[in-house]
This record gives sequence, structure tokens and C-alpha cells, in this order.
Amino acid sequence: MSWTISGKYVAGCSCAVLCSCPYDGQPRDAEGRTECRGTIVFHVAEGNLDDLDLSNVAFAFYNHFPSNLSSGNWKVGLVVDSAASDEQAAALDRIVSGQEGGPLGELSQFYGEYLGMERASVSLTDSGTPGLKVEGRTELSYEPLTGADGSPTKVKNAMFGLATEFEVGKTTGRSDAFGLSYEASYGETADYIFSSEESEGAPRGRV
Repeated sequence: MSWTISGKYVAGCSCAVLCSCPYDGQPRDAEGRTECRGTIVFHVAEGNLDDLDLSNVAFAFYNHFPSNLSSGNWKVGLVVDSAASDEQAAALDRIVSGQEGGPLGELSQFYGEYLGMERASVSLTDSGTPGLKVEGRTELSYEPLTGADGSPTKVKNAMFGLATEFEVGKTTGRSDAFGLSYEASYGETADYIFSSEESEGAPRGRV
């Protein structure tokens, strides 16, 4: 089966700014704990799994990374927007869990425990302050870091990047899902595209 999803993501996690996960460094939060707990909400502007349309669906990827990413033993959970059909939710469950191959299939080699799929309202927010919201679980606001010229700070060509280039910043808010609670600190956002045609390495979106 073949699949493609593309759109925008916003991520937040417990790591002190900047998060070291994209370059496979040891995570560290403001309290000195060496783990990363985070949430990434993906809005799928366009997508499909074979003939099943996945456009205009949102989902949240929850993570616990106990060490640097390539050390593995990740805990991963999925929440699919309640507005999606059961068929769309099942398709995203297969994609995120790695069953359908492609870049997420490659990442699944690092999973220690897949925590399964749940359903709730999931959305990216932009009411003055960008962010993400998962009903009853997570609500984070995002603010970009900026350079001397006032433009957003970006990271390019990261080992574990969700996009070839992504904007980095700070998040505020709290999350509690799948037993993975945290206070947010780091954030990032970008446009992404993942496809089952990509068969090597970590997912690398194209902005």
C-alpha cells in the first residue's frame, strides 16, 4: 500500500530551549531530567492511503524519549481528531505505528512501546498566538525565536528533522496524555510532506 501526507505541524516538548533531539543529543529539561516528553500536532492538508482520502484530518503524536533518539525505547501514542472517520483513523494508526512502511516505518524501529490510538478533538490554533490543542489532554502556545533582523530562527538539515528546515521557538502550556505529563518549554513548526516512497532514514519533510 502507498501513502502520502502533507501539511503543517506544530510541536512542543519538555526540553529546555533548544531541544537536542533533532541532532540526536541527550535530552535535558529545565530541571535537569534527561528525557523528552512531547506532542506534535499534524494537520493533513492533503493525504491518502491508497484510495482512502486523508485530507483535512488532524492527529497528535505523543512521545517519551528516555535518551537520545537513536538509543530507542521510545513510547509513542496517537490521538486522531474526532471529526475523522473510523476508516481515516485506522489508516493513520497504521501509518504512525509503522505498519505501512515509509519514513514512519523506519522510525518505528526505535519504538519500545506503541501506546495505541485514542480519539478527541485535535487542532492547530492561531487565535493571535499559534499553538496546538488536543481536547482534555494538551494545550500549548508557541512563540518563535527571532534573529537580529526579527525573522524566525530556523534549523536546517537536522538528523531527525520532521522537515528539511523548521522554525524553532518556545512553548507554554501543559500536557497530560498516555500517562506522559509535562510542562512545555521548547517548540517548533514547519510545513511537511511524508510519503511511503521515502524508504531510508528518519522522516524529512520538504518545506
